[in-house]
Amino acid sequence: MRVSSSPICRSITGNGIRQTLGMIGKRIPLEISEVPTGAPVFDWTVPKEWNIRDAYIQGPDKKRVVDFQKSNLHVLNYSVPVHTKMPLHELKPHLFTIPQRPDWIPYRTSYYKEDWGFCLTHNQMLALKDQEYEICIDSSLESGSLTYGECYIPGRSSDEVLVSCHACHPSLANDNLSGLAVATFLARLLSERELRYSYRFLFIPGTIGAITWLSRNRETAAASATVWS
Repeated sequence: MRVSSSPICRSITGNGIRQTLGMIGKRIPLEISEVPTGAPVFDWTVPKEWNIRDAYIQGPDKKRVVDFQKSNLHVLNYSVPVHTKMPLHELKPHLFTIPQRPDWIPYRTSYYKEDWGFCLTHNQMLALKDQEYEICIDSSLESGSLTYGECYIPGRSSDEVLVSCHACHPSLANDNLSGLAVATFLARLLSERELRYSYRFLFIPGTIGAITWLSRNRETAAASATVWS
């Protein structure tokens, strides 16, 4: 069952995760929650919301040597907006590769430190000429909210089984797409059966999403834990 696709640029906040939850919500009942930027969640704080429209590194010939439209992994996730020109030696500190895997694009983030950068194959970086490049990351980092989805399936008992999966990584089949697909399929399957326990499925951004949900649902989490005691 296809619940998402690689062109969606998901992150811990933003329209990518909303789009993903919208697709899941067409398959199972899903309650969507929006928690505003700055909200305290235990000793953490909900961060600014990040969205991106485009990004590239372009040479003097106007050809894109790195293009977000070809792979959303090409951008350091949560990059602040930037549009400037710089020589290669100034650009290199903002480039991330995996030398041991020269044909792989790494996935890198900067959720809690404002920065910008590009991820590319090591072979792509080696092919860059010593010249000036136009750098553009058309993104926004501003007050908004953190989004998560919740599906509750009641059983005969109010004791719950809690299933949580991350919904914040782009273009990664093993992390997070496989978890989203399995959880969605399982929730739909269980909703068609008579159940002893109740089930709650969470589709949340990693770490900060779990912290946010737990801070708002302490009693529910405690009830879920009793199933496994």
